[in-house]
Amino acid sequence: MDRNHVRATVMGAASAILAMGVLLLQQLRNRNQIEHDIVNRDNERESYINSILCEGDNKCISVIRMRPISFYKLCDLLATKNLLRTTRAVSIKEQVLIFLHIIGHNVRFRVIGSRYYRSIETIHRYFRSVLRAILSLYTNLIVLPDGEVTPHEIISNPRFYPYFKDCLGAIDGTHIRASVPINMQGSFRGRKGGTTQNVFAAVTFDLRFCYVLAGWEGSAHDSRVLNDALTRPNKFKIPEGKYYLGDAGYGIRNGILTPYRGVRYHLKEFSAHRPENKKELFNLRHSSLRTSIERVFGILKKRFRVLDAEPFWDYQTQVDIVLACCIIHNHIMGVDPNDELNQATVDVDDDNLLPLSHTQTEERQEVRQWNAKRDEIAEQMWNEFLIRN
Repeated sequence: MDRNHVRATVMGAASAILAMGVLLLQQLRNRNQIEHDIVNRDNERESYINSILCEGDNKCISVIRMRPISFYKLCDLLATKNLLRTTRAVSIKEQVLIFLHIIGHNVRFRVIGSRYYRSIETIHRYFRSVLRAILSLYTNLIVLPDGEVTPHEIISNPRFYPYFKDCLGAIDGTHIRASVPINMQGSFRGRKGGTTQNVFAAVTFDLRFCYVLAGWEGSAHDSRVLNDALTRPNKFKIPEGKYYLGDAGYGIRNGILTPYRGVRYHLKEFSAHRPENKKELFNLRHSSLRTSIERVFGILKKRFRVLDAEPFWDYQTQVDIVLACCIIHNHIMGVDPNDELNQATVDVDDDNLLPLSHTQTEERQEVRQWNAKRDEIAEQMWNEFLIRN
């Protein structure tokens, strides 16, 4: 082999080694850049989460619609009951935070994904996991009263006690915006236009849900939804001799005490004129107690913007989200009843208080019995009102 050939071979080998070195160096730089980007995303995500939970109540309420104490207690509850687990990539804290951020503001998955540096698939997967976990808390946090104890809000107020000593709470329906296929929109169109689901609820006077039935189409009358609640397997149970306050649309019936028809009822109607007879006095105090459910609905919709916005999920998920919001509301009432959103003044929806047509058929004896009970309460209330005034 001549000298020139050897020199060429050596130079070629050196060039190949040099090229390989450059390639390896570039790959190492790319790897370091990728690792640096990942670290930055993790740091940015953790920094944002800490800014929500550690920079005071106002920031936390603004983003996830509750104070840190309620948030951490909720995470602990879900973990203790083994309903959620920290995964290799996402902690329970982040899973719950993402869920609350979405339902608190009706934020799209794509937007949340970019804010938390997660893929849309990841956001969707953990949203579903948290939703299922929250729904599993229904029987723990939404409980019907047994009727053995008179509510404190009644027994401590001479305007209500002893007249309403057997009253457990109030019932009503509210309409939540719904998105359904075109062929279903007719039955979901509510009184005010637009498609809605009719949600029936019973609340106690400490502003907690004790029963919720979601999913009925918006055109369904409240009394029809109540009948379903009273007869389904996980039914709305009313202890013997006890009752809930309902508006005139339900009609007086066993366990449901409604106001007198054709008599002043709304609180504002009594602002300038005192009650003039026993029926007006009964209606005034009935209205004063029953507005608790209007307040609960108002707090719920104010806290969770998802309930008052155009939904972007399938209908079953829309129903589940309503239930989840009610469950979380009860959790907050149990942990942090002085939360500023619970204390907010809420305008009463007068439309829900207007008498509706009575479409249900009732046993005459039952109607007479509860009419007599209402008359007895009104008579006692009026007589003592006259004595004091």
